[in-house]
Amino acid sequence: MATRVGLESYEVLACHGVFDFEREKTQPFVISIWATLVEDVIGDDIELTLNYADLQSAVDTEVVNSEPVNLMETLCYKLVSNISQNDVVAALSIRIEKPDAPFPHPGGLAVVEHEWTRD
Repeated sequence: MATRVGLESYEVLACHGVFDFEREKTQPFVISIWATLVEDVIGDDIELTLNYADLQSAVDTEVVNSEPVNLMETLCYKLVSNISQNDVVAALSIRIEKPDAPFPHPGGLAVVEHEWTRD
């Protein structure tokens, strides 16, 4: 059995996108992260697991407080690089939604999902 720790639907404001106007004004990003732990947590010790606050802090560092990037795929990569440094993490599932993405027609939701597994 695998234990997963998650942060679901964390909405932040940031300036990322291909177009100049996306980089000049903040827009919402909704981020969900699920981390599969290397092993089940048997003891009642926070050091044996991934703290939910660490996931939120990673988003703040890599999405909110970072230089603008063009692609949500790049944001996923940055989150993986940050969170995977924790040795208790065996795999990550990341979903980034961009509710105000500039589409040519009304409707739809821009989404990128990324799966990562420790080798």
